[in-house]
Amino acid sequence: MLKPINWKTFPRDFVVIEIGLGLFGFAIAMLIQGGLGTSSWAVFEVAMARILGVTVGTVIVIDGAWVLVLALALKEKVGWGTLANILSIGPWTDLFKFLIPPVNGEWTELLWLRLIYFALGIVAMGFASAIYIGVNAGAGPRDSLMLAIHRMTGWSLRVARTSIDVTIAFAGILLGGPFGVGTIAFAFLVGPSVQLAFRLLNVRPHGEKEVRESEEIEEIKETGK
Repeated sequence: MLKPINWKTFPRDFVVIEIGLGLFGFAIAMLIQGGLGTSSWAVFEVAMARILGVTVGTVIVIDGAWVLVLALALKEKVGWGTLANILSIGPWTDLFKFLIPPVNGEWTELLWLRLIYFALGIVAMGFASAIYIGVNAGAGPRDSLMLAIHRMTGWSLRVARTSIDVTIAFAGILLGGPFGVGTIAFAFLVGPSVQLAFRLLNVRPHGEKEVRESEEIEEIKETGK
């Protein structure tokens, strides 16, 4: 179930993808340390880290592993980038979380600084996504699960991903994770951030034509035309 590796470009691709994964770690750390609320997965991962007494990065690696197992069980193909995603984002997150001081106190205190943290996290997440996807080394574990659910159920990609994110965020909230106004804002802002980064870095999503055709077919089915 592993996609073939292009060994000629692998050394360069590995360096580039690690830059992207490092930016993911930086983005996650900024959102956590800012205290306005994190992404849906980070809500769950921070909660689990507190319960288990381990670092957030450790939980990120564990989460990536079990999500990958689910995706593989649903017969979804993955690439070496998927494995790099699982093994790298967690350690990068722990490193940046150690280096970046948290903004302590109530979320209304030092709001200007929290907003800077949040904005940097959103921008970094956009560029991280564009760099990672641009290498075309395989979807991340969460996106692989989304694609598997889409293929197995016939749900749209939007519904498949939203159902995963809402479920994991709800679990994180129940466990006491850092859900806040930033979590809601993140859901609306991360898409435009990724789109802007794609334009600035001149990255084109691989299989763009096929995805567009698939979405057009789904819209026709939904409208009944």
